[in-house]
Amino acid sequence: MRTSDADILIVPGLNGSGLDHWQTRWQQKLRTARRVEQQDWDNPTQASWAGAIREAVEAAERPVFLIAHSLGVHAIAHAAKHFGPGKVVGAFLVAPPSEEVLRAFETVDTGFEEAPRDPLPFPSLLVASRNDPYATYEASEDLANAWGSAIVDAGEAGHINPESGHGPWPEGLMSLAAFLSKL
Repeated sequence: MRTSDADILIVPGLNGSGLDHWQTRWQQKLRTARRVEQQDWDNPTQASWAGAIREAVEAAERPVFLIAHSLGVHAIAHAAKHFGPGKVVGAFLVAPPSEEVLRAFETVDTGFEEAPRDPLPFPSLLVASRNDPYATYEASEDLANAWGSAIVDAGEAGHINPESGHGPWPEGLMSLAAFLSKL
């Protein structure tokens, strides 16, 4: 599959993805990409965030490919059971925070505290870091196993965001391209 064959939905995490974030840069480069906008980037509720993703998927005219970071990954996992059959063809999931960390964020709705454990109904690739301050590699690996996601070890890459030196993130684009080529 090529990026031009799908509607690409960019799903940022808490506080959205700023101008230097790899998601924003990819959105600008990928012709068929658009961002799933949330009503409140700073005080997320599970129902609202998952609902916005469901609406964006339903509105898509072509097969959907999801690209999520951090809390956006959890929002997709909550929304996935509501997607129409075959509507989503794959997902690139990056640096989901652990459930333990989500419980510690006062601004994050308690609906996010437990991740769904059902396998995702589409192929997915989860990219995890060995030194992410928001999740151990083992916690990410556990989510990947529950969701049926392949996992990529990004090494010591922090939270894979601008603060950890991942603005353009060319290694991520290479992983994305390799994953897409198998769909």
